Amino acid sequence: MDYSQMRFPSALTVTELNKYVKDVLDTNPPLTDVYIKGEISNFKAHYSGHFYFSLKDTESALKCVMFRSSASSVGFMPEDGMKVIAHGRVSAYWQGGVYQFYADSLEPDGVGAMHIAVEQLKKKLSEMGLLDEGRKKLLPKIPSAVGVVTSPTGAAVRDIINVCGRRFPFAELVIYPAQVQGDGAAESVAAGIEYFNKRGGVDVLIVGRGGGSIEDLWAFNTETVALAVSRSQIPVISAVGHETDVTIADFVADLRAPTPSAAAELAVYEIRECKKTMSAYEDRIVRAA
Repeated sequence: MDYSQMRFPSALTVTELNKYVKDVLDTNPPLTDVYIKGEISNFKAHYSGHFYFSLKDTESALKCVMFRSSASSVGFMPEDGMKVIAHGRVSAYWQGGVYQFYADSLEPDGVGAMHIAVEQLKKKLSEMGLLDEGRKKLLPKIPSAVGVVTSPTGAAVRDIINVCGRRFPFAELVIYPAQVQGDGAAESVAAGIEYFNKRGGVDVLIVGRGGGSIEDLWAFNTETVALAVSRSQIPVISAVGHETDVTIADFVADLRAPTPSAAAELAVYEIRECKKTMSAYEDRIVRAA
């Protein structure tokens, strides 16, 4: 409808005007798929599961609502003062004559907010018992097959292949090509872990990627990946980033490796050590005989 050509009668009811405004907002393409960033204020988590809050900057504020279906997938608890990026649409609550933003996703914006989100998730997982040392699974001494969930094109996968090939070339490597950065990365990594658990045939999993900023590594700080790691029946080695990078996946995994190369060293037996041990056994047998 071309609203610019529309002419009103002499008088509208309040409902007619409010519904008209809502219709204009709902059918304006730029307003139906928009990202917006701001600072959260007046946040309220309703008992129904909905989130109600405002996003503000230095000059103005915008009322926002996030329904339970979307709020349940947010990996942190929003707080007043937290800077976020929200995605959604602009519409109007016509019964109250209020225009507002309907968010369907929420992500921390800025390192400070991300650190808060990580600490919140870490506390939640701890309360669920997923960080307990007693639930950690032991790695096999000599695995016959190693599953790797990582990018098929990054430096991490090359390092893992090289180290495993040098240390124990008899172990089979099975690579699951996962997206490790950007939208959909967390779901892709989780899908890789679930794939190996359904497929079977591997004795240990290496899950990770090379280094990067906290934004680059964010998939490994999500509840999606944390729960997938915790559900794995196969022991998981977390190998994310450089030695100084620590993610939620590191806490949930059965073993944390400081780098992907170190993960490969932890996953497979050193063939030279094996030969040395066998040689020592042979000497003992000969002497005993």
